[in-house]
Amino acid sequence: MKAFLGSMTGRVFLVLLLGIVASAALTQWLAVNERSRALERYRDFHALERAEQLITTADAMPDSARPTFLVAAARGTVRLELSDAPQAQTLAPTEFSTALQQRLGAGFKLGPLAEHLAACDQPRQTTSIFASSQWRGTCEAINIYLHDGQVLKLSVLPPRAPPAASTNSELVSLLPFLLSIAFLAYLVARMSMRPLKQLAQAAKDLGNDINHPQVVLSGAAEIRQASAAFNAMQARIRQHITQRTQMLAAITHDLQTPLTRLRLRLEKVGDKELQQRLIDDLSAMQQMVKEGLDLARSMDSTETMQALDLDALLDSVCSDATDTGQQVELRGRAAMALMGRPLAIRRCLVNLIDNAVKYGHYANVKVERLAGSSRISIRDGGPGIAPEQMARVFEPFYRIETSRSRESGGTGLGLTIARNIAEQHGANVTLANHQDGGLEVTLVLPEYYVGN
Repeated sequence: MKAFLGSMTGRVFLVLLLGIVASAALTQWLAVNERSRALERYRDFHALERAEQLITTADAMPDSARPTFLVAAARGTVRLELSDAPQAQTLAPTEFSTALQQRLGAGFKLGPLAEHLAACDQPRQTTSIFASSQWRGTCEAINIYLHDGQVLKLSVLPPRAPPAASTNSELVSLLPFLLSIAFLAYLVARMSMRPLKQLAQAAKDLGNDINHPQVVLSGAAEIRQASAAFNAMQARIRQHITQRTQMLAAITHDLQTPLTRLRLRLEKVGDKELQQRLIDDLSAMQQMVKEGLDLARSMDSTETMQALDLDALLDSVCSDATDTGQQVELRGRAAMALMGRPLAIRRCLVNLIDNAVKYGHYANVKVERLAGSSRISIRDGGPGIAPEQMARVFEPFYRIETSRSRESGGTGLGLTIARNIAEQHGANVTLANHQDGGLEVTLVLPEYYVGN
């Protein structure tokens, strides 16, 4: 659930759901309050009519029958009874007393009392979580002066509470509505995010294979426009890489012939010391041309991707290195499949191991399984690299003079080639000085799952 809410689909779903629920709650609150106000107005109108009937009836009755009538009139929410404070100070006319005075006429005198009825503050039982728990309609006491001078008190109280309803009844009734909203929000979120996921997958596929088929133009106009722009970008990147690779390969290939002629002509140089120096320089140039050609090949993504057994590949590379006299030791097992280009991955591993043996005398290779990936650590016995030069050693033709000079055969392309190949396979290469000495190169390769 946390992963879902952390994704773009989850966030859009959450925003839509909260927005719709908040809008529905606001609408329900407005509707319930409007209904409450309508009920209050209707109740006030009914109270006016009831009060008018009680007062006019009491005024028309003879004194002998009035007490019996008042016993019956002192019940309900509109009550008429003998005033217990006939000389009490009255307040200014209220809205209710003014309306009642207009109905009764000038023959009656009304005096709103300052008495605060306890029933006005009692909370109401509501059937909605949006309804107010306090009665906001008329709730007051008024002294009524009849024609014969008798003073009666009219009390207008809140309506009786409705039958108690279950506290969960409204939530239960809202549950289907909330579920339908959640389903709709999820559907809209998925429809909105699906094109973005397709573009993200296309970008991932492009990183792994520059010749991956282009994105199919479908969906809304904006999505088709974005897909077309992505396809155009892919075409430009492919053209740029192809041109650069072809240019580098052509230069390095064409240099082979004049360099070979130079080597043959150097055999005729009489000065043996000068001859050896020239041959050494020529050998360094040839090595640089060879690795330049390897660099061009490392950027070539035409080799077919296939599932590889990482343990078998590592065992083969380390065995070949041992057979050539290199001190290489392999420990651990990944027990996982890797999706990659066999020759490219092999070249990446060979470069890293050769680099360790050349400058650190030996290579201790350790492989371990991680969650969804494998980590290959290659540690050597060299002096390590200064922290400020960790990033620069991946630059083409960069060499650390104290340990990677031309005399030792380095051209500064080995790590560049290895990183290019790793990035094409969604992997990464990092360097670190080991706490016990030597440089440790770490290669993290993603696992291949059938069906991906």
